Amino acid sequence: MSPRRLALLATCVLLAACSKINQENYAKLKAGMAKSEVESLLGSPSECAGAIGLTSCTWGDDKAFISVQFAGDKVLMFSGQGLK
Repeated sequence: MSPRRLALLATCVLLAACSKINQENYAKLKAGMAKSEVESLLGSPSECAGAIGLTSCTWGDDKAFISVQFAGDKVLMFSGQGLK
């Protein structure tokens, strides 16, 4: 394997290992947290949708994700799938 390919492979592995969408960060989520605290922990959400004061935001992709439901600016409930 060429040094260039080896460096690219190592970079990809390190980026995957540094994902904020993991079991450790999921365990830090608590009902009542402010949305800004969740964003500090997980980064910007992949998508958000909502109506009438309720918002649902998702971080991650279809294989590993954390979904958080907000009432106003506070965590109401949350769930995750595929976390390591």
